[in-house]
Amino acid sequence: METQKKTFFGQPFGLATLFFTEMWERFSYYGMRAILLYYMYDEVANGGLGLPKPTALAIMSVYGALVFMSGILGGWMADRLLGSRQTVLIGGLFIMIGHVVLGLPFGLMALFISMVLIVIGTGMLKSNVSNMVGNLYSKEDDRRDAGFSIFYMGINIGSLLAPIIIGTLGQKVNYHLGFVVAAVGMFIGLLVYYFQGKKTLSDIGQAPTNPIKKGQGKKIVQALAIFSLAVALIFSWAGFSGRLTIDFFVNFISVLGIGLPIFYFSRMLTSKEVSLEERQKVRAYIPLFLAAIIFWSLEEQGASILALFAEDRTKDVLWGFKIPASWYQTLNPVFVVMLTPVFVSLWTKLGKKQPSTVFKFSVGLVAAGLSFVLLMLPGMLYGVDQRVSPLWLVFSFFIMIIGEMCLSPVGLSVTTKLAPKAFESQTLAIWLLADATSQVINAQIARFYTPQTESAYFGIVGIVAVIGGILLYFVRKPIQNLMGNVR
Repeated sequence: METQKKTFFGQPFGLATLFFTEMWERFSYYGMRAILLYYMYDEVANGGLGLPKPTALAIMSVYGALVFMSGILGGWMADRLLGSRQTVLIGGLFIMIGHVVLGLPFGLMALFISMVLIVIGTGMLKSNVSNMVGNLYSKEDDRRDAGFSIFYMGINIGSLLAPIIIGTLGQKVNYHLGFVVAAVGMFIGLLVYYFQGKKTLSDIGQAPTNPIKKGQGKKIVQALAIFSLAVALIFSWAGFSGRLTIDFFVNFISVLGIGLPIFYFSRMLTSKEVSLEERQKVRAYIPLFLAAIIFWSLEEQGASILALFAEDRTKDVLWGFKIPASWYQTLNPVFVVMLTPVFVSLWTKLGKKQPSTVFKFSVGLVAAGLSFVLLMLPGMLYGVDQRVSPLWLVFSFFIMIIGEMCLSPVGLSVTTKLAPKAFESQTLAIWLLADATSQVINAQIARFYTPQTESAYFGIVGIVAVIGGILLYFVRKPIQNLMGNVR
Protein backbone atom coordinates (compact mmCIF):
# COMPACT_ATOMS: atom_id res chain seq x y z
CA MET A 1 0.00 0.00 0.00
CA GLU A 2 1.08 3.57 -0.65
CA THR A 3 2.33 5.32 2.49
CA GLN A 4 3.58 8.63 1.09
CA LYS A 5 3.13 11.90 2.97
CA LYS A 6 0.13 14.10 2.31
CA THR A 7 1.24 16.16 -0.66
CA PHE A 8 -1.71 16.35 -3.06
CA PHE A 9 -4.73 17.96 -1.38
CA GLY A 10 -3.95 15.84 1.67
CA GLN A 11 -3.72 12.66 -0.43
CA PRO A 12 -0.86 10.39 -1.57
CA PHE A 13 1.14 12.11 -4.32
CA GLY A 14 0.52 9.18 -6.67
CA LEU A 15 -3.03 10.51 -6.92
CA ALA A 16 -1.66 13.53 -8.83
CA THR A 17 -0.24 11.29 -11.57
CA LEU A 18 -3.48 9.34 -11.97
CA PHE A 19 -5.51 12.56 -11.68
CA PHE A 20 -3.75 14.18 -14.66
CA THR A 21 -3.59 10.97 -16.70
CA GLU A 22 -7.34 10.50 -16.44
CA MET A 23 -7.97 14.21 -16.96
CA TRP A 24 -6.30 14.13 -20.39
CA GLU A 25 -7.88 10.81 -21.33
CA ARG A 26 -11.32 12.20 -20.55
CA PHE A 27 -10.46 15.38 -22.49
CA SER A 28 -9.86 13.24 -25.55
CA TYR A 29 -12.93 11.01 -25.04
CA TYR A 30 -15.48 13.68 -24.15
CA GLY A 31 -14.10 16.04 -26.78
CA MET A 32 -14.75 13.39 -29.40
CA ARG A 33 -18.16 12.61 -27.89
CA ALA A 34 -19.21 16.28 -27.84
CA ILE A 35 -19.20 16.43 -31.66
CA LEU A 36 -19.66 12.80 -32.68
CA LEU A 37 -23.47 12.82 -32.73
CA TYR A 38 -23.58 16.02 -34.78
CA TYR A 39 -20.82 14.69 -37.10
CA MET A 40 -22.83 11.55 -37.79
CA TYR A 41 -26.12 13.22 -38.71
CA ASP A 42 -24.79 16.49 -40.19
CA GLU A 43 -25.01 16.82 -43.98
CA VAL A 44 -22.10 15.57 -46.07
CA ALA A 45 -21.78 19.08 -47.53
CA ASN A 46 -21.02 20.33 -43.99
CA GLY A 47 -18.38 17.66 -43.40
CA GLY A 48 -20.70 15.18 -41.67
CA LEU A 49 -21.72 11.63 -42.57
CA GLY A 50 -25.38 12.37 -43.33
CA LEU A 51 -26.82 9.51 -41.23
CA PRO A 52 -30.46 9.62 -40.06
CA LYS A 53 -30.84 10.98 -36.50
CA PRO A 54 -32.34 7.74 -35.07
CA THR A 55 -29.40 5.77 -36.50
CA ALA A 56 -26.90 8.27 -35.08
CA LEU A 57 -28.57 8.05 -31.64
CA ALA A 58 -28.45 4.25 -31.71
CA ILE A 59 -24.77 4.24 -32.69
CA MET A 60 -23.96 6.69 -29.86
CA SER A 61 -25.62 4.46 -27.28
CA VAL A 62 -24.05 1.26 -28.62
CA TYR A 63 -20.66 2.94 -28.85
CA GLY A 64 -20.88 4.07 -25.23
CA ALA A 65 -21.98 0.60 -24.15
CA LEU A 66 -19.07 -1.08 -25.95
CA VAL A 67 -16.59 1.39 -24.43
CA PHE A 68 -17.63 0.38 -20.93
CA MET A 69 -18.10 -3.32 -21.72
CA SER A 70 -14.52 -3.52 -22.91
CA GLY A 71 -13.45 -2.73 -19.35
CA ILE A 72 -13.97 -6.44 -18.67
CA LEU A 73 -11.23 -7.24 -21.19
CA GLY A 74 -8.95 -4.60 -19.69
CA GLY A 75 -9.61 -5.79 -16.15
CA TRP A 76 -8.95 -9.40 -17.09
CA MET A 77 -5.68 -8.50 -18.84
CA ALA A 78 -4.50 -6.56 -15.76
CA ASP A 79 -5.50 -9.28 -13.27
CA ARG A 80 -4.22 -12.25 -15.27
CA LEU A 81 -1.53 -11.07 -17.73
CA LEU A 82 0.06 -7.62 -17.53
CA GLY A 83 -0.81 -5.82 -14.32
CA SER A 84 -2.66 -2.50 -14.25
CA ARG A 85 0.39 -0.34 -14.96
CA GLN A 86 1.27 -1.72 -18.40
CA THR A 87 -2.37 -2.29 -19.41
CA VAL A 88 -3.12 1.43 -18.94
CA LEU A 89 -0.15 2.46 -21.09
CA ILE A 90 -1.12 0.18 -23.99
CA GLY A 91 -4.75 1.28 -23.72
CA GLY A 92 -3.77 4.94 -24.00
CA LEU A 93 -1.86 4.22 -27.20
CA PHE A 94 -4.92 2.51 -28.72
CA ILE A 95 -7.10 5.52 -27.81
CA MET A 96 -4.68 8.01 -29.34
CA ILE A 97 -4.44 6.07 -32.61
CA GLY A 98 -8.25 5.71 -32.67
CA HIS A 99 -8.72 9.47 -32.53
CA VAL A 100 -6.11 9.97 -35.26
CA VAL A 101 -8.07 7.58 -37.50
CA LEU A 102 -11.32 9.43 -36.75
CA GLY A 103 -9.55 12.62 -37.81
CA LEU A 104 -9.01 11.20 -41.30
CA PRO A 105 -11.67 12.10 -43.91
CA PHE A 106 -12.52 8.50 -44.84
CA GLY A 107 -16.20 8.48 -43.88
CA LEU A 108 -17.91 5.50 -42.29
CA MET A 109 -14.85 3.26 -42.64
CA ALA A 110 -12.75 5.60 -40.47
CA LEU A 111 -15.64 5.92 -37.99
CA PHE A 112 -15.93 2.17 -37.40
CA ILE A 113 -12.17 1.51 -37.33
CA SER A 114 -11.69 4.30 -34.79
CA MET A 115 -14.57 2.96 -32.71
CA VAL A 116 -12.88 -0.44 -32.45
CA LEU A 117 -9.55 1.11 -31.42
CA ILE A 118 -11.09 3.49 -28.86
CA VAL A 119 -13.33 0.77 -27.42
CA ILE A 120 -10.35 -1.55 -26.85
CA GLY A 121 -8.13 1.25 -25.54
CA THR A 122 -10.67 2.71 -23.12
CA GLY A 123 -11.42 -0.77 -21.80
CA MET A 124 -7.74 -1.29 -21.01
CA LEU A 125 -7.24 2.13 -19.42
CA LYS A 126 -10.40 3.20 -17.58
CA SER A 127 -10.96 0.54 -14.92
CA ASN A 128 -7.26 0.03 -14.26
CA VAL A 129 -6.55 3.70 -13.53
CA SER A 130 -9.37 3.66 -10.96
CA ASN A 131 -8.03 0.42 -9.49
CA MET A 132 -4.60 2.00 -8.99
CA VAL A 133 -6.25 4.92 -7.18
CA GLY A 134 -7.77 2.40 -4.78
CA ASN A 135 -4.34 0.84 -4.22
CA LEU A 136 -3.01 4.16 -2.94
CA TYR A 137 -5.00 3.59 0.27
CA SER A 138 -5.61 0.88 2.80
CA LYS A 139 -9.22 -0.30 2.91
CA GLU A 140 -9.63 1.30 6.34
CA ASP A 141 -8.32 4.73 5.24
CA ASP A 142 -11.04 7.36 5.78
CA ARG A 143 -9.45 9.52 3.03
CA ARG A 144 -10.51 7.06 0.33
CA ASP A 145 -13.92 8.59 -0.59
CA ALA A 146 -12.39 12.09 -0.57
CA GLY A 147 -9.48 10.84 -2.69
CA PHE A 148 -11.82 9.36 -5.26
CA SER A 149 -13.80 12.61 -5.29
CA ILE A 150 -10.58 14.51 -6.11
CA PHE A 151 -9.74 11.95 -8.80
CA TYR A 152 -13.27 12.37 -10.12
CA MET A 153 -12.70 16.12 -10.35
CA GLY A 154 -9.72 15.40 -12.64
CA ILE A 155 -12.00 13.41 -14.90
CA ASN A 156 -14.39 16.32 -15.08
CA ILE A 157 -11.80 19.05 -15.61
CA GLY A 158 -10.89 17.17 -18.80
CA SER A 159 -14.56 16.75 -19.63
CA LEU A 160 -15.11 20.50 -19.04
CA LEU A 161 -12.34 21.70 -21.34
CA ALA A 162 -13.13 19.21 -24.10
CA PRO A 163 -16.52 20.50 -25.41
CA ILE A 164 -15.31 24.12 -25.30
CA ILE A 165 -12.12 23.46 -27.27
CA ILE A 166 -12.93 20.40 -29.38
CA GLY A 167 -16.66 21.19 -29.63
CA THR A 168 -15.96 24.69 -30.97
CA LEU A 169 -13.32 23.48 -33.44
CA GLY A 170 -15.55 20.64 -34.60
CA GLN A 171 -18.75 22.63 -35.08
CA LYS A 172 -17.26 25.94 -36.20
CA VAL A 173 -14.15 24.90 -38.16
CA ASN A 174 -13.89 21.21 -39.09
CA TYR A 175 -15.02 17.99 -37.43
CA HIS A 176 -11.80 16.16 -38.28
CA LEU A 177 -9.66 18.89 -36.73
CA GLY A 178 -11.61 18.41 -33.51
CA PHE A 179 -10.90 14.67 -33.53
CA VAL A 180 -7.16 15.26 -34.08
CA VAL A 181 -7.04 17.62 -31.07
CA ALA A 182 -8.62 14.80 -29.04
CA ALA A 183 -5.68 12.59 -30.06
CA VAL A 184 -3.24 15.28 -28.87
CA GLY A 185 -4.98 15.30 -25.47
CA MET A 186 -4.44 11.56 -25.06
CA PHE A 187 -0.78 11.94 -26.06
CA ILE A 188 -0.23 14.50 -23.28
CA GLY A 189 -1.90 12.14 -20.80
CA LEU A 190 0.44 9.31 -21.80
CA LEU A 191 3.50 11.51 -21.27
CA VAL A 192 2.33 12.42 -17.74
CA TYR A 193 1.52 8.82 -16.90
CA TYR A 194 4.76 7.31 -18.16
CA PHE A 195 7.32 9.81 -16.88
CA GLN A 196 5.71 11.05 -13.66
CA GLY A 197 4.42 7.58 -12.77
CA LYS A 198 7.98 6.25 -12.50
CA LYS A 199 8.49 8.56 -9.49
CA THR A 200 5.08 8.54 -7.80
CA LEU A 201 3.44 5.13 -8.29
CA SER A 202 6.21 2.93 -6.89
CA ASP A 203 5.33 -0.73 -7.56
CA ILE A 204 1.55 -0.19 -7.76
CA GLY A 205 0.00 -2.23 -10.59
CA GLN A 206 3.30 -3.67 -11.77
CA ALA A 207 2.25 -7.32 -11.47
CA PRO A 208 -1.03 -9.19 -12.14
CA THR A 209 -2.95 -9.95 -8.94
CA ASN A 210 -4.13 -13.39 -10.14
CA PRO A 211 -1.67 -14.53 -12.85
CA ILE A 212 -2.57 -17.38 -15.16
CA LYS A 213 -1.40 -20.64 -13.65
CA LYS A 214 0.20 -23.50 -15.51
CA GLY A 215 -2.41 -25.42 -17.51
CA GLN A 216 -5.03 -22.61 -17.45
CA GLY A 217 -3.90 -21.03 -20.72
CA LYS A 218 -5.35 -23.79 -22.89
CA LYS A 219 -8.79 -23.52 -21.22
CA ILE A 220 -8.81 -19.73 -21.68
CA VAL A 221 -7.95 -20.03 -25.38
CA GLN A 222 -10.71 -22.63 -25.83
CA ALA A 223 -13.28 -20.40 -24.09
CA LEU A 224 -12.32 -17.41 -26.28
CA ALA A 225 -12.50 -19.58 -29.41
CA ILE A 226 -15.98 -20.86 -28.50
CA PHE A 227 -17.22 -17.32 -27.78
CA SER A 228 -15.75 -15.98 -31.03
CA LEU A 229 -17.26 -18.83 -33.03
CA ALA A 230 -20.68 -18.25 -31.47
CA VAL A 231 -20.56 -14.54 -32.33
CA ALA A 232 -19.42 -15.32 -35.89
CA LEU A 233 -22.27 -17.81 -36.36
CA ILE A 234 -24.87 -15.34 -35.05
CA PHE A 235 -23.73 -12.58 -37.40
CA SER A 236 -23.36 -14.99 -40.34
CA TRP A 237 -26.94 -16.18 -39.82
CA ALA A 238 -28.14 -12.57 -39.62
CA GLY A 239 -26.26 -11.70 -42.82
CA PHE A 240 -27.57 -14.62 -44.86
CA SER A 241 -31.14 -14.12 -43.60
CA GLY A 242 -31.17 -10.39 -44.39
CA ARG A 243 -31.45 -9.38 -40.72
CA LEU A 244 -28.01 -7.75 -40.40
CA THR A 245 -29.17 -4.19 -39.68
CA ILE A 246 -28.34 -1.45 -37.19
CA ASP A 247 -31.29 -2.63 -35.08
CA PHE A 248 -29.93 -6.19 -35.05
CA PHE A 249 -26.53 -4.94 -33.88
CA VAL A 250 -28.16 -2.76 -31.20
CA ASN A 251 -30.19 -5.74 -29.95
CA PHE A 252 -27.11 -7.99 -29.91
CA ILE A 253 -25.13 -5.47 -27.83
CA SER A 254 -28.16 -5.06 -25.56
CA VAL A 255 -28.22 -8.79 -24.81
CA LEU A 256 -24.45 -8.73 -24.22
CA GLY A 257 -24.74 -5.72 -21.92
CA ILE A 258 -27.24 -7.54 -19.72
CA GLY A 259 -25.60 -10.97 -19.98
CA LEU A 260 -22.05 -9.96 -19.05
CA PRO A 261 -22.85 -8.67 -15.53
CA ILE A 262 -24.92 -11.79 -14.82
CA PHE A 263 -22.03 -13.99 -15.98
CA TYR A 264 -19.44 -12.14 -13.91
CA PHE A 265 -21.44 -12.01 -10.71
CA SER A 266 -22.18 -15.74 -11.06
CA ARG A 267 -18.48 -16.38 -11.65
CA MET A 268 -17.42 -14.47 -8.53
CA LEU A 269 -20.08 -16.07 -6.35
CA THR A 270 -19.03 -19.61 -7.37
CA SER A 271 -15.25 -19.21 -7.74
CA LYS A 272 -13.02 -21.20 -5.37
CA GLU A 273 -10.66 -18.20 -5.39
CA VAL A 274 -13.29 -16.07 -3.59
CA SER A 275 -13.63 -16.52 0.19
CA LEU A 276 -16.94 -16.72 2.07
CA GLU A 277 -16.50 -13.18 3.43
CA GLU A 278 -15.74 -11.88 -0.06
CA ARG A 279 -18.88 -13.59 -1.42
CA GLN A 280 -21.01 -11.75 1.12
CA LYS A 281 -19.53 -8.46 -0.03
CA VAL A 282 -20.23 -9.36 -3.66
CA ARG A 283 -23.88 -9.99 -2.72
CA ALA A 284 -23.98 -6.58 -1.02
CA TYR A 285 -22.55 -5.04 -4.19
CA ILE A 286 -25.30 -6.36 -6.49
CA PRO A 287 -28.09 -3.94 -5.39
CA LEU A 288 -25.60 -1.05 -5.61
CA PHE A 289 -24.75 -2.19 -9.13
CA LEU A 290 -28.44 -2.24 -10.09
CA ALA A 291 -28.88 1.26 -8.65
CA ALA A 292 -25.89 2.42 -10.70
CA ILE A 293 -27.51 1.06 -13.88
CA ILE A 294 -30.60 3.18 -13.27
CA PHE A 295 -28.52 6.26 -12.45
CA TRP A 296 -26.25 6.00 -15.51
CA SER A 297 -29.22 5.37 -17.76
CA LEU A 298 -30.31 8.92 -16.98
CA GLU A 299 -26.89 10.55 -16.76
CA GLU A 300 -25.62 9.15 -20.08
CA GLN A 301 -28.58 10.64 -21.94
CA GLY A 302 -26.76 13.95 -21.59
CA ALA A 303 -24.87 13.12 -24.80
CA SER A 304 -27.90 11.81 -26.71
CA ILE A 305 -31.45 12.81 -25.68
CA LEU A 306 -30.38 15.97 -23.86
CA ALA A 307 -28.02 16.83 -26.71
CA LEU A 308 -31.03 16.71 -29.05
CA PHE A 309 -33.07 18.75 -26.57
CA ALA A 310 -30.26 21.34 -26.56
CA GLU A 311 -30.12 21.46 -30.36
CA ASP A 312 -33.85 21.37 -31.15
CA ARG A 313 -35.72 22.71 -28.11
CA THR A 314 -33.63 25.38 -26.40
CA LYS A 315 -32.94 28.94 -27.48
CA ASP A 316 -29.37 29.40 -28.70
CA VAL A 317 -28.92 32.71 -26.84
CA LEU A 318 -28.63 33.17 -23.08
CA TRP A 319 -28.02 36.60 -21.51
CA GLY A 320 -26.92 37.92 -24.90
CA PHE A 321 -24.41 35.12 -25.57
CA LYS A 322 -24.83 32.69 -28.46
CA ILE A 323 -24.32 29.12 -27.23
CA PRO A 324 -23.35 26.22 -29.56
CA ALA A 325 -25.30 23.05 -28.72
CA SER A 326 -22.08 21.13 -27.99
CA TRP A 327 -21.27 23.53 -25.13
CA TYR A 328 -24.09 22.09 -23.05
CA GLN A 329 -21.82 19.06 -22.63
CA THR A 330 -19.73 21.27 -20.33
CA LEU A 331 -22.55 21.61 -17.80
CA ASN A 332 -21.87 18.19 -16.32
CA PRO A 333 -18.14 18.73 -15.65
CA VAL A 334 -18.63 22.41 -14.67
CA PHE A 335 -20.94 21.41 -11.84
CA VAL A 336 -18.73 18.45 -10.85
CA VAL A 337 -15.70 20.74 -10.55
CA MET A 338 -17.78 23.26 -8.57
CA LEU A 339 -19.28 20.69 -6.22
CA THR A 340 -16.29 18.40 -5.69
CA PRO A 341 -14.59 20.66 -3.08
CA VAL A 342 -17.92 20.86 -1.25
CA PHE A 343 -18.35 17.09 -1.09
CA VAL A 344 -14.66 16.40 -0.38
CA SER A 345 -14.83 18.85 2.53
CA LEU A 346 -18.11 17.33 3.73
CA TRP A 347 -16.92 13.70 3.67
CA THR A 348 -13.56 14.66 5.23
CA LYS A 349 -15.15 16.72 7.99
CA LEU A 350 -17.71 14.03 8.85
CA GLY A 351 -15.08 11.26 8.78
CA LYS A 352 -16.55 8.11 10.33
CA LYS A 353 -19.86 9.97 10.92
CA GLN A 354 -20.52 10.46 7.19
CA PRO A 355 -23.62 8.75 5.70
CA SER A 356 -23.26 5.16 4.59
CA THR A 357 -22.55 4.25 0.96
CA VAL A 358 -26.09 2.88 0.54
CA PHE A 359 -27.63 6.13 1.79
CA LYS A 360 -25.43 8.14 -0.60
CA PHE A 361 -26.55 5.92 -3.49
CA SER A 362 -30.20 6.47 -2.55
CA VAL A 363 -29.76 10.25 -2.61
CA GLY A 364 -27.96 9.97 -5.97
CA LEU A 365 -30.83 8.06 -7.57
CA VAL A 366 -33.53 10.38 -6.28
CA ALA A 367 -31.63 13.47 -7.49
CA ALA A 368 -31.12 11.96 -10.96
CA GLY A 369 -34.82 11.20 -11.20
CA LEU A 370 -35.80 14.73 -10.18
CA SER A 371 -33.51 16.19 -12.85
CA PHE A 372 -35.59 14.40 -15.48
CA VAL A 373 -38.91 15.20 -13.85
CA LEU A 374 -37.91 18.87 -14.15
CA LEU A 375 -37.51 18.50 -17.94
CA MET A 376 -41.06 17.17 -18.12
CA LEU A 377 -42.33 20.68 -17.37
CA PRO A 378 -41.27 22.74 -20.46
CA GLY A 379 -43.38 20.63 -22.82
CA MET A 380 -46.33 20.72 -20.43
CA LEU A 381 -46.12 24.47 -19.85
CA TYR A 382 -45.19 25.79 -23.30
CA GLY A 383 -45.84 22.94 -25.72
CA VAL A 384 -43.20 21.32 -27.92
CA ASP A 385 -43.42 23.60 -30.96
CA GLN A 386 -41.34 26.45 -29.53
CA ARG A 387 -37.87 26.81 -28.03
CA VAL A 388 -37.48 27.31 -24.28
CA SER A 389 -34.92 28.93 -22.01
CA PRO A 390 -31.57 27.10 -21.71
CA LEU A 391 -31.94 27.46 -17.93
CA TRP A 392 -34.19 24.38 -17.93
CA LEU A 393 -31.19 22.32 -19.05
CA VAL A 394 -28.83 24.15 -16.72
CA PHE A 395 -30.91 23.38 -13.63
CA SER A 396 -31.54 19.81 -14.76
CA PHE A 397 -27.79 19.18 -15.08
CA PHE A 398 -27.16 20.80 -11.69
CA ILE A 399 -29.61 18.49 -9.91
CA MET A 400 -28.17 15.49 -11.78
CA ILE A 401 -24.63 16.33 -10.65
CA ILE A 402 -25.67 16.59 -7.00
CA GLY A 403 -26.78 12.98 -7.45
CA GLU A 404 -23.62 12.08 -9.34
CA MET A 405 -21.38 13.37 -6.54
CA CYS A 406 -23.24 11.13 -4.10
CA LEU A 407 -23.03 8.05 -6.31
CA SER A 408 -20.21 7.97 -8.87
CA PRO A 409 -16.98 8.66 -6.92
CA VAL A 410 -18.49 6.85 -3.94
CA GLY A 411 -19.27 3.90 -6.24
CA LEU A 412 -15.67 3.77 -7.44
CA SER A 413 -14.50 3.83 -3.83
CA VAL A 414 -16.83 1.11 -2.54
CA THR A 415 -16.04 -1.09 -5.54
CA THR A 416 -12.36 -1.15 -4.58
CA LYS A 417 -13.37 -2.01 -0.99
CA LEU A 418 -15.78 -4.84 -1.87
CA ALA A 419 -13.76 -6.39 -4.72
CA PRO A 420 -12.51 -9.96 -4.19
CA LYS A 421 -8.71 -10.09 -4.39
CA ALA A 422 -8.71 -12.51 -7.34
CA PHE A 423 -11.04 -10.20 -9.33
CA GLU A 424 -9.61 -6.85 -8.24
CA SER A 425 -9.30 -5.07 -11.60
CA GLN A 426 -12.21 -6.98 -13.11
CA THR A 427 -14.55 -5.74 -10.37
CA LEU A 428 -13.69 -2.14 -11.34
CA ALA A 429 -14.56 -3.18 -14.88
CA ILE A 430 -17.89 -4.55 -13.60
CA TRP A 431 -18.58 -1.10 -12.11
CA LEU A 432 -18.10 0.28 -15.62
CA LEU A 433 -20.44 -2.44 -16.92
CA ALA A 434 -23.24 -0.68 -15.03
CA ASP A 435 -22.70 2.23 -17.41
CA ALA A 436 -22.55 -0.13 -20.39
CA THR A 437 -25.81 -1.82 -19.39
CA SER A 438 -27.45 1.57 -18.90
CA GLN A 439 -26.49 2.58 -22.42
CA VAL A 440 -27.87 -0.55 -24.06
CA ILE A 441 -31.10 0.22 -22.18
CA ASN A 442 -30.92 3.75 -23.59
CA ALA A 443 -30.42 2.34 -27.09
CA GLN A 444 -33.77 0.59 -26.66
CA ILE A 445 -35.76 3.37 -24.99
CA ALA A 446 -34.36 6.32 -26.99
CA ARG A 447 -36.71 5.43 -29.86
CA PHE A 448 -39.65 6.42 -27.63
CA TYR A 449 -38.39 10.01 -27.40
CA THR A 450 -40.21 12.21 -29.92
CA PRO A 451 -41.51 15.79 -29.76
CA GLN A 452 -44.98 14.41 -29.03
CA THR A 453 -43.80 12.11 -26.18
CA GLU A 454 -41.20 14.48 -24.68
CA SER A 455 -42.95 15.23 -21.37
CA ALA A 456 -44.13 11.65 -20.84
CA TYR A 457 -40.64 10.33 -21.61
CA PHE A 458 -38.86 12.57 -19.11
CA GLY A 459 -41.56 12.04 -16.49
CA ILE A 460 -41.66 8.22 -16.67
CA VAL A 461 -37.87 7.79 -16.74
CA GLY A 462 -37.43 10.27 -13.88
CA ILE A 463 -40.09 8.68 -11.65
CA VAL A 464 -38.55 5.21 -12.14
CA ALA A 465 -35.24 6.55 -10.77
CA VAL A 466 -36.92 8.27 -7.80
CA ILE A 467 -38.76 5.06 -6.87
CA GLY A 468 -35.51 3.09 -7.21
CA GLY A 469 -33.75 5.45 -4.80
CA ILE A 470 -36.57 5.18 -2.23
CA LEU A 471 -36.58 1.36 -2.43
CA LEU A 472 -32.80 1.23 -1.99
CA TYR A 473 -33.08 3.38 1.13
CA PHE A 474 -35.56 0.97 2.72
CA VAL A 475 -33.33 -2.09 2.15
CA ARG A 476 -30.13 -0.36 3.29
CA LYS A 477 -29.76 -2.30 6.58
CA PRO A 478 -29.49 -5.86 5.14
CA ILE A 479 -27.11 -4.55 2.47
CA GLN A 480 -24.97 -2.92 5.16
CA ASN A 481 -24.91 -6.16 7.16
CA LEU A 482 -23.49 -8.02 4.14
CA MET A 483 -20.86 -5.31 3.65
CA GLY A 484 -19.45 -6.03 7.12
CA ASN A 485 -16.89 -3.44 8.18
CA VAL A 486 -17.19 -1.54 4.88
CA ARG A 487 -19.35 1.57 5.13
